[in-house]
Amino acid sequence: QNQGSRGLSLYCLGRCFSGLTCMISCSAWAQHCIWYGECGNSTILPEKKYNCNYTGPPQPLPKEGQDLLKELCPGLAYGSQSVCCDTQQLNTLKGNIQLPLQYLSRCPACFFNFMTLFCELTCSPYQSLFLNATEFSPDPAHNSTNVVKLSYYINQTFADAMYEACMDVQAPSSNVKALGLLCGRDSSTCTPTNWIQYMFNTDNGQVPFAIDPVFSGAPVSWMTPMSNETFGCTESLDDGSGPCSCQDCSQACGPAPAPPPLPPPWTLLGLDAMNVIMAFSYAGFLVVFVGALLGAWCYRKRTITSEYGPIQDSNQPLSLNNESIKSCSDLLGERFESALRELFSRWGSFCARRPLLVILVSVVLVTACSTGLAYMRVTTDPVDLWSAPGSRARQEKDYFDQHFGPFFRTEQLIITTPWTNWTSFEPTSGPPIPFSPILTLDLLFQVLDLQTAIEDLEADYNGEKVTLEDICMSPLAPYNNNCTILSVLNYFQNSREVLNHTFGDEFYTYFDYHTHFLYCVRYSPVALDDTGHFHDPCMGTFGGPVFPWLVLGGYEGTAYSNATALVITFPVNNYLKDTDKLGKARAWEKEFVEFLKNYSNPNITVAFNSERSIEDEIDRESNSDISTIVVSYAIMFIYVSVALGRIYSFPRILVDSKISLGIAGILIVLSSVACSLGIFSYAGIPLTLIVIEVIPFLVLAVGVDNIFIIVQTFQRDERMQHEELHQQIGRILGDVAPGMFLSSLSETVAFFLGAMSNMPAVRTFSLFAGLAVLIDFLLQISCFVSLLGLDVQRQERNRLDILCCVKLSDASEEKTDGVLFYFFKKMYAPFVLKDWVRPLVVAVFVGMLSFSVAVVDKVDVGLDQQLSMPDDSYVLDYFGNLSAYLHTGPPVYFVVEDGYDYRTSDGQNRVCGGVGCNNDSLVQQIYTASLMSDYSKISTTPSSWLDDYFDWVKPQSSCCRYYNATGTFCNASVVDDSCVHCRPMTPDGKRRPNGTDFTRFLPMFLSDNPNIKCGKGGHAAYSAAVQLKDNGTAVGATHFMSYHTILNTSADSISAMKMARQLAHNISLSMGLANRTYHVFPYSVFYVFYEQYLTIAHDTALNLGVSLAAIFVVSTVLLGFELWSAALVSLTIAMILVNMFGVMWLWSISLNAVSLVNLVMSCGISVEFCSHIVRGFSVSTKATRVERAQEALSHMGSSVFSGITLTKFGGILILALSKSQIFQVFYFRMYLAIVLLGALHGLVFLPVLLSYAGPSVNQAKVKAAQRRLVGTEREHLLNQ
Repeated sequence: QNQGSRGLSLYCLGRCFSGLTCMISCSAWAQHCIWYGECGNSTILPEKKYNCNYTGPPQPLPKEGQDLLKELCPGLAYGSQSVCCDTQQLNTLKGNIQLPLQYLSRCPACFFNFMTLFCELTCSPYQSLFLNATEFSPDPAHNSTNVVKLSYYINQTFADAMYEACMDVQAPSSNVKALGLLCGRDSSTCTPTNWIQYMFNTDNGQVPFAIDPVFSGAPVSWMTPMSNETFGCTESLDDGSGPCSCQDCSQACGPAPAPPPLPPPWTLLGLDAMNVIMAFSYAGFLVVFVGALLGAWCYRKRTITSEYGPIQDSNQPLSLNNESIKSCSDLLGERFESALRELFSRWGSFCARRPLLVILVSVVLVTACSTGLAYMRVTTDPVDLWSAPGSRARQEKDYFDQHFGPFFRTEQLIITTPWTNWTSFEPTSGPPIPFSPILTLDLLFQVLDLQTAIEDLEADYNGEKVTLEDICMSPLAPYNNNCTILSVLNYFQNSREVLNHTFGDEFYTYFDYHTHFLYCVRYSPVALDDTGHFHDPCMGTFGGPVFPWLVLGGYEGTAYSNATALVITFPVNNYLKDTDKLGKARAWEKEFVEFLKNYSNPNITVAFNSERSIEDEIDRESNSDISTIVVSYAIMFIYVSVALGRIYSFPRILVDSKISLGIAGILIVLSSVACSLGIFSYAGIPLTLIVIEVIPFLVLAVGVDNIFIIVQTFQRDERMQHEELHQQIGRILGDVAPGMFLSSLSETVAFFLGAMSNMPAVRTFSLFAGLAVLIDFLLQISCFVSLLGLDVQRQERNRLDILCCVKLSDASEEKTDGVLFYFFKKMYAPFVLKDWVRPLVVAVFVGMLSFSVAVVDKVDVGLDQQLSMPDDSYVLDYFGNLSAYLHTGPPVYFVVEDGYDYRTSDGQNRVCGGVGCNNDSLVQQIYTASLMSDYSKISTTPSSWLDDYFDWVKPQSSCCRYYNATGTFCNASVVDDSCVHCRPMTPDGKRRPNGTDFTRFLPMFLSDNPNIKCGKGGHAAYSAAVQLKDNGTAVGATHFMSYHTILNTSADSISAMKMARQLAHNISLSMGLANRTYHVFPYSVFYVFYEQYLTIAHDTALNLGVSLAAIFVVSTVLLGFELWSAALVSLTIAMILVNMFGVMWLWSISLNAVSLVNLVMSCGISVEFCSHIVRGFSVSTKATRVERAQEALSHMGSSVFSGITLTKFGGILILALSKSQIFQVFYFRMYLAIVLLGALHGLVFLPVLLSYAGPSVNQAKVKAAQRRLVGTEREHLLNQ
């Protein structure tokens, strides 16, 4: 039994209760039409016609009409029965349902029910049961009567079922539900009744006569509501069509996806677990430590009188007087130490004897290396700074750029107003609708003027005029050259005239900008007709939709009229290798920025950003901070120049000062930096701003420390009898150079190993820093030693510093210890190493370490963009508004790499989201992810070119046609009998195209511009999404676009990238690409900047761990193979690094490439604070550990303190005055922490640690020292 007979039975059952007579009369009465054929033109839509009033019986259709009826209404094909429509009416119906066909046919059940509604209305032989013509008009031309109004009685159950089958159907190209385009309102407010009412309303611009739907579940006024059979979206149709996909039918999806629960925080006793563990660990340490101290004290009381008595007693095995106890390692260490001492002594003596030769050679070499600066390139491109060329994100970006073109350049405005007066629009029905101040007509005109002024901007590039039209994105070019402008004003075609459209009477305003705005944002941003009096389109002038969430901000939910901000975006073409076109774009952007900087309007506030803004502001920031950096370095230079000298009396102040030597030392430091930059510039390695800003600070710390050690050691030394100056300098260099070599080589090796990092900024810094430190050491032990010899000769001849030609009268001055050395020797070192102070020091520093360990995992990861901008940057306002107003994040593209086969049904099913597609297809998985956007960070369903192509190519659609004679594409708007459908109206033709058919019509789809008859044309939406190859006969790489949610913080961006990658991995697996050379990957423009944070913790641990390992190995060798000494150096440096993380948490410093560079640098500077103290302890000949620690602290502590701490402290404080936030946070705060923590650990904790757990005396070294001093004027030092 066919559909028609089932419907007839229902109608008759509604009217008759029993009897053959009733059934006969019912059947006879049902064979009654209300219209047949078409008559006069409609007064509402003159291009359309009324139907002719006809109350006779149904008429048979000719063969052509029967075929058409079977095509449009396969469930209502009555065979040989007659119907109430002719072939022309069927053709009209076919033309009218083209737009719904393109959107609803994705779900066969939905479209079948939809067509049932219109087929019954148009052709049913039983239409008099549920249609009642109520108004007529004469048609003299056809000698007939027009039906101008009728009532359509529809069973409420049918309406509900039709709606439920269609409510979830998606419109892939616009990322909205199809009912949002067909219901006249947002899909969330669409209901069964208002949807059907809208479709039959003459105000929608499509209906030529009024149809009044009447909904009821029972007969009304002897009319039986139409209640044909419907299909649910989970059901298959009689013609074999499958159920709708999950994306188009939520009932087919099963339970709604739920994100996995967040892992609970790690707690103990209801508190943070790390805090509890470290608190108990610290308490346990204190108990053990105090207990050990008390036990040792009691033991000493009972047995010996001195803490280190056993060492001093010659009868004890550890006595220094026992020459028989010398281990192999002691002997090896002594010989290595002696070899270094001898080597550096000879070298120092040579440099002091031949100063001019050494200086000349040094100048020549420095000049040769520094000449490489002529080839210097500074990298300011953020991509090159933060993303390694071999990184996954960089490779994916390059792939995207090569196949789809680089991501467009963005010029964006966020406009707000100080106005506070809200307005209210009163529609003809319903409550008043509030409109925010920014949406008042007067302000919209002002914003339009601003937008127009920007469009008219002209820039000059190499004498050539550049306008926006020259560089903007025009998706429909060359058919439509209008620039893409995402603006609410594009709803009004960027026209003052359209914006001013008003239609009403003395009582109501029926149509104005309010109604058009509401229609576009609530109902259909892709509409080509708002169905209003003026039939204005919502589609932008560039041929694409303008979605409200992209152009409005500051609203809740879908209350778009409450928006408090307007967003205007000008996408500009980007260019991969065309520097000329890129230069034009940058020139126009510069004009854009200058124009908006000077723009002033008291009624609106404009926050703006250009693609070049961040780079420009970073450059400006660097230039503006030059003065701050210069002052900072000047303070350090002045201090070094003054502090090197030791003034014995006022008359000799210019003799004893060492200003010229200090300046020379600083120039040597800067020369080492210049040499490093020059050598790598020769090699073609570009510099970064981090290198330029950080390395001078690092090398100055290392270099100045060594300068102070050399000079102050010489100043404290007394020349022996018969010893010449060059011999004295050689002897001193032999004493101090091994320590300098230890620290410099440790830092160099650590930095060079740090160059293995995958982060370009860290790798570049490490390379330049390692070489600079090495060159600085070489210049100091050569050129500076020669300069020192010359300066000492000047001083001994009583010649003035700087004015060396002026000589004072000879006068002998008694040498005294410097104030700082005296303070360290007589006051500070004895105090720190007192018995009651040392335990307190250990307790405090272990407490600091415990706290830092507890908060290491709480340090934030990332770099907020605001920090990279100067305090006075206009971009800061833009960033603030971006977070406050925008409602969608950046687009994300899921790219299917070249190689995938779309020509087979199986290949298509793994990708598409429509009928018959796999439940785990690419589109379906992205759609499922969008349902839990808070977790996945995917906010919208994907734009699927494949699904839209399938809808476009259907034979029922008028979209895909070609000229029969030439085979070229024929647009749906063309009226030409020679245009034929691409695919036949056969069962095979209705299936998806496979094989050559798939690729034959795809180029036509990608070139088709959307129009009123075919909204699925893919030119604007997908021409850049599909790469055709082999002259358009094969499909290469493609992408499916969605959007991320709002990403306000670095953590949000990192999470979004991780989730997108996980989703793409799952898609690749479900598509069977696990073992293929091509796969699916996600791409968004920010991934290259945030990928580093996925592995930043690992990279940090690796870099710092490798640096510590390198320091340990080098220290072991250069300390004479003393493993324990090297372990203590490494332990102290590790404590400094861990405490740096504690400071970062306390001071809100996030972990990123900049802070990682500073941590690597702090590792190097910490070596300076620690290695000299440990080596001084190692070579000390004092009897006890406390005395050895005190001697090391006295002699090396003052040099370290004056050479690093005081030198840096003044310069660092100046950085706090910088306008640059990145300088304030990552340089001032971190540098200050590095210096203070290094000084505290090196000059307070380390001596105490050595006094408790320092290595035993190397007897071989002590004997060697005795042999060197016996018989000299320095023999008395053995007894001190």
